Amino acid sequence: MELNVAKMIMLAGGVLVVPVLAFVTSFLFWPGALLKAYNWYWRRRLGLVVRFSHSGNYHFCYSTRGAPGGATPSLLLLHGFSATKDMWLPVVKFLPRNQHVVCVDMPGHEGTSRTGPEDYSIRGQVERIHQFVQSIGLDKRPFHLVGTSMGGNVAGVYAATYPTHLSSVTLVCPAGLVYPTDSEFISRLRELEMGEKDESIPLVPTTIQELEDMLRLCCNTPPKLPRQVLSGLLANRIPNNDFYKEVFMEIVGEKSRHSLQENMHLITVPLQVIWGKEDQVLDVSGAAVLQGALPHCQVTVLDSCGHSVALERPRKAAKLITDFLSEQAVSDGNVKKVS
Repeated sequence: MELNVAKMIMLAGGVLVVPVLAFVTSFLFWPGALLKAYNWYWRRRLGLVVRFSHSGNYHFCYSTRGAPGGATPSLLLLHGFSATKDMWLPVVKFLPRNQHVVCVDMPGHEGTSRTGPEDYSIRGQVERIHQFVQSIGLDKRPFHLVGTSMGGNVAGVYAATYPTHLSSVTLVCPAGLVYPTDSEFISRLRELEMGEKDESIPLVPTTIQELEDMLRLCCNTPPKLPRQVLSGLLANRIPNNDFYKEVFMEIVGEKSRHSLQENMHLITVPLQVIWGKEDQVLDVSGAAVLQGALPHCQVTVLDSCGHSVALERPRKAAKLITDFLSEQAVSDGNVKKVS
């Protein structure tokens, strides 16, 4: 009897060892695939479903939760340069479960069609996002648009171009402005343009050291990640580096670099601005530029926070957005009563 029990314990242990070994092997040899699996698991936990929308020969990949038509407008979230729809997962975690949320991969990123430079300029991205909005019927009711960094530039120009489709807009550390103060990133860009230093684009890392430098640039307190996790992040990025460089050259080019600056005076919907006080990529002085042009916009500057607000302060970002939506709903209700 004791022998049989011992065999059963050994068998159970063997069954347990197999998935553990598989996990460890995956972590060591395919860290990039494991990170993708982790995002899949996190989306599932948050109730997000990945879907595809087709418009002609173009297809969009997006994740969504809930349904339109609730007490608050639908939320469409636009990620930044070289990120994906999954960058919003930390923020979605703190949004109300009944909030209709849509996170889309920007043109050429992750699962959305990769075409050519005409789609990667800010104006090109605005038109593609408009195409996406129409393809999933999001334009049937005014929605709230959120964009960060490059996505913030796109969101701002979208608001200036298609105001009737929006109820309001949130810009998080948006690109596309003339910043009174140069950030660390802008200073390094100027050095690259002048040819003073022979180095890679700071936001397109090719080594683990460059990836760590990028994290320090983007985060006030960069996460301390194990080397295997860094390897996984890098492994997922490197195959796309040529594409990232192509997009980068478009969004910093003459047509796109100051797109938000050139169009912000056309924004008529309620505007919220969120910025990390320690942003080293796009200086927080940009918030004053927006407030100077649009004095009724609501500006929040987050202490001890850098450029990656969604990563560093997801709970606060979610609360600011939901509070802003609630304020707009009360304001709209009061206007209807008066009329």
